[in-house]
Amino acid sequence: MKKTITDKIKAALIRGHERGDLSSSEPPAGLAVEVPKISTHGDWACNAAMLLARQEKQAPRAIAETIIRNIDDPEGYIASMEVAGPGFINFTLSDKWWHHVVKEILRLGPDYGRGDAGKGRRVQVEFVSANPTGPLHVGHGRGAALGDVLSRLLAAAGHSVQKEYYINDAGRQMQTLGRSVLYRYLELFGRTVDFHKDLYQGDYIKDLAVELKGRDGDKYLDMPEEEAVSIIYPEAAYKILDGIKADLRAFGVSHDNWFSERSLFETAQVDATLDDLKKRGCLYEEGGALWFASTRFGDDKDRVLVKSSGDKTYFASDIAYHRDKFSRGFDLVINIWGADHHGYVHRLKSGVEALGYERGSLEVLLVQLVNLLRGGEPVAMSTRAGEFVTLKEVVDEVGSDAARFYFLTRRSDAHLDFDLEVAKTQSADNPVYYVQYAHARICSVFKKAAENGFGIPQAGDADLSLLVEDEELQLMKYLADFPELIEGAAASLEPHRLTHYLTELAKRFHPYYNRHRFVTEDAALSRARLVLALAVKQVVVNGLGILGISAPETM
Repeated sequence: MKKTITDKIKAALIRGHERGDLSSSEPPAGLAVEVPKISTHGDWACNAAMLLARQEKQAPRAIAETIIRNIDDPEGYIASMEVAGPGFINFTLSDKWWHHVVKEILRLGPDYGRGDAGKGRRVQVEFVSANPTGPLHVGHGRGAALGDVLSRLLAAAGHSVQKEYYINDAGRQMQTLGRSVLYRYLELFGRTVDFHKDLYQGDYIKDLAVELKGRDGDKYLDMPEEEAVSIIYPEAAYKILDGIKADLRAFGVSHDNWFSERSLFETAQVDATLDDLKKRGCLYEEGGALWFASTRFGDDKDRVLVKSSGDKTYFASDIAYHRDKFSRGFDLVINIWGADHHGYVHRLKSGVEALGYERGSLEVLLVQLVNLLRGGEPVAMSTRAGEFVTLKEVVDEVGSDAARFYFLTRRSDAHLDFDLEVAKTQSADNPVYYVQYAHARICSVFKKAAENGFGIPQAGDADLSLLVEDEELQLMKYLADFPELIEGAAASLEPHRLTHYLTELAKRFHPYYNRHRFVTEDAALSRARLVLALAVKQVVVNGLGILGISAPETM
């Protein structure tokens, strides 16, 4: 309806100009149609008249009256229009419009809420990208849910989306992984080793060592350490990566592309990127090291890309990686990182800008920590000691649906309390259960309706004017918000808006279900209420589908 009203206002400006009431037919810059903050001010409000006052040399209220006179509404969707305050035009919609919304939901079915605002814009979302040095923990799960659902939202809003995982399979952490497995392997043969705190401590390292011994025997016992490490770490990393992929699949998360950091070196892309930056005059040598002049792009200090030892820094490969991303034709690149990477955002944006790309073509979303609770009490976690709670453990305990929904109940940059016990309860305290239960209840309504001779209703068979209860009108109005909610959540990169919407929809539906009968002695009223229930069901299914969450028929 926002677009409909906007189009009607633009047409009114043309009509007013043709009739000589307005000097121009062009809509003003900044024209906005928005929901008023106060509900008594109508369903929508427009600021056009105030924006045109200087140009038209008329009082805004007079211009507003002119616009109202020239608005054409043959469909009868607008119940009233009035001038308010300094010149706002307030629109109150007719019941006919809300009935039209219900019919559109049934007509469009699974496509209701999907739009074309993205215009096919190519977007890449890179998320999780955990080092293949251990299993995914609960914090990775939050980033996984965010990236997967954001990708689904962007696709629903008309973008062309690719999901990518960046495999950090080069650098010091890989050497540390190989050394960790080697030392545990040596222990299995009775060797004494200094298994210091900087090595990976988890039991999974011991499991890898046992597997290595079973496969290769004593092959590495007397091999020079660095040689053994270089052989062991690639296979260990990809064993761990296989486990990461399995955990993500169980969580309902998939990636379209898995990009290896090692490939950047194997294809000389890091060197090519350094050459590119050098040609652009963005590098200089000092103290035997090669520096990126990132302060020229707003960074707080210049950054080393190649150390005096000749070793390239992580930042060098990160710039090369993003150069590769943009070379693939993406219009927007979105990275989802842990909040501890906050200080890295600005410098990477500087690198992207130095390569000749728009700074705004890279967006970074930071994911805050998850405070895992059990019955209100914190669950202890210590990642370096290997005593962390894995994503698999959480999914096994509460299920993928509950975990995904919980991870998305707050903004990604806000701390999140996740109570495992609450996530398993079947009560209104558990938000995913509350939403899914709304769907199950509607399914039970249609089961009862079928027992009473009602089939699945068609919108055209129902007289929706019989829906006169205020709760029914409020439900219809809230259903009408769904397409704009999807578009707005995608534009703002805020998937938590969708969980909030579905929770609020359930809050509106459950009291209505408790107070009113759907199958009554009045067949016409029954059909109308069943059509409304079917519309609510469809929106719940569509919303849960974007969240990657099931819509059970019984609970």
